[in-house]
Order: sequence, then C-alpha cells, then structure tokens
Amino acid sequence: MASDGVPTWEEVARDHGRFLYNVAYRLTGNVEDARDLVQESLLRVRRGLATYQPGSLEGWLARIVTNVFLDDMRRKKRRPTHALPENPDLVLPPTQAADQAADAAGLSTEIQAAINALPEEFRVAVVLCDVADQSSEDIAATLDIPICPVRSRLDRGPRV
Repeated sequence: MASDGVPTWEEVARDHGRFLYNVAYRLTGNVEDARDLVQESLLRVRRGLATYQPGSLEGWLARIVTNVFLDDMRRKKRRPTHALPENPDLVLPPTQAADQAADAAGLSTEIQAAINALPEEFRVAVVLCDVADQSSEDIAATLDIPICPVRSRLDRGPRV
C-alpha cells in the first residue's frame, strides 16, 4: 500500500477480487454476469483510485460494484443486448466455480434463488447488507436514498 494509505490497483484486484466477485455474483446470480460486473468494477476502481480517500475500502468497492450493477440493469431495460462469445479466462483470472463460491460465502442455492427472485431494489439492499456487510446507513448512502426505505427493503428481503 502506498504511504498515503491508498492501495494500488493491483493490490485491490489481488486482495479484494474475491470480495468483488462475491458481491457481483449475489447481485447477478450467475458466473458470466458476475465476471463482467467485476471487470467493469475494476475499470472504475482504476479510474477512481486517484480520488479515493482512505477509509472503508470494502464499502467503497461495494458501492462501485453496486453502481455498475444498477447502471447495467438500467441499460438493459432501455436496450436489450445479446452476449458476444468470448473467452472469460482472458478477461479475468480463473475463479472458483459458482457453487464453490456459494459454499465459501455460506449461502445455499435456495437462498441464491430467493435473492435472484427479488426485485432489483430489494436484491441490492440484501446483498449489500448480508454479503458486503454494509450498515443501513452505508446502503442508504450508496443508493442515494433515505434510510427508511433501506430498512423496509431489508425487512422484506430474505435474510442470509
């Protein structure tokens, strides 16, 4: 880590890649979309490190991956896309299989299915709380909404 407390991009990718992937997988519910989400998130991390203020790095990373997810959901609603064939191993280093990642995170496939069935706003709140271990206040700041709707979404979503 640099002397000013700001990690390098390589340190973020190496030390927090699994965290990013776990959050991304819980938001998307599938391996390919999670890998794409992590890739885009790491690009945003690279651009954002210049302005990063040392503090809760995982909170900052959770906010980035969530914003990438929400941006992607909005884009898909406006304009459906078709995935192009690609070799994911060239994009990201090999990662755990989705079932291994779920086991490592302690979440069953039934819970992941319940998370996937949630509307987007509930899914994001539940994943940020239970996977990224964010407080209601941090989730409200990430989503730029008052804390009451966050608590309501957490109360109505499945708890991990």
